[in-house]
Amino acid sequence: MIFAKVSNQLITMKNLKFLLVSLAILIVQLISAQKVKEAYVIYTSNGKKTNFQSIEKQALIADFVFFGEFHDNPICHWLQLELTESMHSKSQSNLILGFEMFEQDQQAILDAYIEGKIDEKTFNDSCRLWPNYSTDYKPLVDFAKENKLKCIASNVQRKYASLLFKKGRGALDTLAPTIKAQMADIQFEIDTTLSQYRAVREMGGHDMGLNMVEAQAFKDATMAKFIVKNSKPNSKMIHFNGAFHSDYHQGILWYLKKEKPNAKSLTISTVTQVEMDKLDKENLQKADFIICVPESMTRTH
Repeated sequence: MIFAKVSNQLITMKNLKFLLVSLAILIVQLISAQKVKEAYVIYTSNGKKTNFQSIEKQALIADFVFFGEFHDNPICHWLQLELTESMHSKSQSNLILGFEMFEQDQQAILDAYIEGKIDEKTFNDSCRLWPNYSTDYKPLVDFAKENKLKCIASNVQRKYASLLFKKGRGALDTLAPTIKAQMADIQFEIDTTLSQYRAVREMGGHDMGLNMVEAQAFKDATMAKFIVKNSKPNSKMIHFNGAFHSDYHQGILWYLKKEKPNAKSLTISTVTQVEMDKLDKENLQKADFIICVPESMTRTH
């Protein structure tokens, strides 16, 4: 009888100890969970959480990957480099890099640097580099240089997009043929019903809205032109551009589909939100993959 009581007390003490330890672990886990702040969450187009490995897998079966960025967001610039390295590990020299950040008149300078014909100082002094080049795009360009990958300066010169905005397409007729060769055909089409272009028109208001759409579409058409021109059989291209240019498979992709209707394209977009646990309704369907970053994230410039 005495032995049974002692045994029961030991069992009770053992259970109590187990419960206390379990409770302590649970409390630590809850506190830790509260302290952890995610730098990013990746979602599918329909708002399902996924991971970077899913992007890597889909990128391997795409002909064109459009990585839509926020120009000053360090997370998407880091993931751009990670994805480039991952794609290169499988595609090797068949990988091509395209940049909105370089304009077509800079192609020869970009080629010379990639091929080692000019040094970094000459390249930096010769190009109209973006303010955040050294932190955000230099790693990509240098990776291409180290691995002898072709880089495409896909964008139209900003001053000509501005000329179109201010004076219309007629002003482009006076340009030299060599300059016209660095841009989309002046008679490029525009589908003004696209939601992205409707948004641009609303931003411009009654007076300047249509001009803004023309200038935006001019950039999209030019980038698509040089993406198509520089693509090769069995090659893959990853193109870096502001998210607005490829969101909803519009912008650049609308023009790309006209030239290559059977091409497989993968789109990635970047968004910021206050809360990260669920993709906001307005961000659904923006791209095949959506990188969600806290609004409080540090910016590169």
